[in-house]
Amino acid sequence: MQWLRDMWTKEGPGISKNAPKKTGLALFADIFGREWWEMVKLNILFILTALFVVTIPAAIVATARVSVTLVEDRNSYLLRDYVEAFIQYFWRATAWGVAFTFAIGIGVYSVATYAATARDNLVLALPLTIALVVTVFIAVVACHLVVLMVMRDLPAPTLLRLSAIASVVRPLPALAALAFVAALWLAHIVFYPVSVFMPATLNFSLGMFAVAFGVHRAAVMVLALPMAIQAHREPNAGDATHI
Repeated sequence: MQWLRDMWTKEGPGISKNAPKKTGLALFADIFGREWWEMVKLNILFILTALFVVTIPAAIVATARVSVTLVEDRNSYLLRDYVEAFIQYFWRATAWGVAFTFAIGIGVYSVATYAATARDNLVLALPLTIALVVTVFIAVVACHLVVLMVMRDLPAPTLLRLSAIASVVRPLPALAALAFVAALWLAHIVFYPVSVFMPATLNFSLGMFAVAFGVHRAAVMVLALPMAIQAHREPNAGDATHI
């Protein structure tokens, strides 16, 4: 049974320290080429832990935690890291998941309502556009927030503020990541039944990896802001005072 345990607990292959640094799509493809089997296993973990529906937000955050590790080329012990993140972020992920589901749900409903009536009344084209932009922006903020949550332990207001800042400063990578996720599921639909195994093997983990890869630079940038540094120090200072 040693081989079965090693399949889930051994660290990833990593890269040579002397290898030339890659960026952009080349780096994305390189990481995927090295870690595709880890992503398959990560996808299986996501499906197993998301089966109860209410655990979906925690499963998403745990997948994001492992994905950030892959993006940063740090040692990853898949099963241990995933389970630890799932437990650690369960309640926070659930709360944020409910909030963003509600917000995006209202946005989608507004877009659908305005789109249905805008055909007969062009005046409604403006609120339709506003509703669409706001909904997309909320989705982009959600992408940044998930990645920031697993990169730094921050108070909720600071986390939301930094996510909004990152979404304003660098929205395009997040939009590209969301487009990539949409393309994955579109490919599954278009090529069905040939693509029947895509959701079971890669769609969830590869989609989350694309999001983490896309927003990571913006996350690092906003985490260097004074407000993030101060928010990170405050809990530590409080603990020292308490001791």
